Amino acid sequence: MADDTVNDGPDASVAAPESSELADLQRERDDFKDRLLRKGAEFDNYRKRIERERREQADQSVQDLLLELLSVVDDFDRALTVDAGEGGSAYRKGVELIHGKLHELLRKQGVKPMDTVGADFDPNVHMAVMHEESPEHREGEIISELQKGYMLHDRLLRPAMVKVAKA
Repeated sequence: MADDTVNDGPDASVAAPESSELADLQRERDDFKDRLLRKGAEFDNYRKRIERERREQADQSVQDLLLELLSVVDDFDRALTVDAGEGGSAYRKGVELIHGKLHELLRKQGVKPMDTVGADFDPNVHMAVMHEESPEHREGEIISELQKGYMLHDRLLRPAMVKVAKA
């Protein structure tokens, strides 16, 4: 039987399938490498997102606790405005000590009271609950503070409730 195919040598028929197979393996390797890099980047982004969410949740928990504590401070502020009467000086002294400790605790956590009386009204940090005509004050000036406002570091923790002058 005669062979009609031309043979260029013993390796010619084997070389083409090997190079095709090698190219397939290289593409598969590149694909796996690309997948590995993408999964690594996705995991890194996931880790950063979880860390950021955990920090935000911790910050929110601290903020919630500080807001609750501020209501206690407000109660002490109101208690100190009442006249203790005779024999109440020891009681008042105790309340003042507790009040001072609460303010010190807040200060250590970065909570600072805002000075509002005499300042211009700013809706970003003040909550106007009353307006009063006052010829002695300029338009938009805060006349009195009904509830103290506080900042936590450089962010607003609680707005000040204020009475604002109008012309």
